[in-house]
Parts: sequence; C-alpha cells; structure tokens
Amino acid sequence: MTEGPRVLLVDDDPAMLRLLQVNFRLEGFRVETASRGDEAVAQALTDPPDVLILDVMMPGLDGYQVAARLRQDPSFAEVPIVFLTARVMEEDRAQGEAFGADYLTKPFDPAELIGTVRRRLAGESDPA
Repeated sequence: MTEGPRVLLVDDDPAMLRLLQVNFRLEGFRVETASRGDEAVAQALTDPPDVLILDVMMPGLDGYQVAARLRQDPSFAEVPIVFLTARVMEEDRAQGEAFGADYLTKPFDPAELIGTVRRRLAGESDPA
C-alpha cells in the first residue's frame, strides 16, 4: 500500500485540528499538525508537506504571515496552500489568494475541502 499525500494542518483550535485530522486520514492522507504559526513555519521549512491547510486567525503569527514566510523559501514556492478560516470579507479572500492559495470559509464542507486539495495536488486551480 502506498502512502498518500502529506498534509500539514494548522489551526489553534484543538477540536478543529481533530476534525480535520479525521477527515484527511479517512481519505488516505498522511497528516501532520501545528497549532501555532511559528511551529507551522518551522515544520514546513524543515520538511515541506505536499499541501498546507492554514487558518488565518491564530495567536502570534497569523496565517497570512505564515504564508508570506513560507513563500519566500524556494522549496515551498509550489506547495499548495488552502486557507480555511472564519474570515469572510472580500479583502481577506483577496489577501489569501495573493499567495496563490485557495480560500475556504468556516463552517465548511469536508468534501469540498478534500476536493479542493485533490484538485490542487493534481495541478488544477480551484474553479472559483
């Protein structure tokens, strides 16, 4: 049995991390988690995941700051980022998409999130 793609889930809410872990593991993904932005940057730069699911509102480094730091590193330039956040304003979406990321809002449909991740891993853009 081959191992699935590796996803790094970043959210400061432990219940959300558990929910995401369960959904991604059920779909065959290898899952890593981080609950703080600085922790996510360190993990991602040490061993870039296949895809990053990133909350925006976190203490310390927020999701945009994490994405900005990671995008500066050439090894992370092509890693898909999906923002998963409660921030719904158009300027928030535009800021997330400026990183070449998909932007989904909470509450979310797990099937939509998994579908977005699979499309990005296949090299397709989100059909938004």
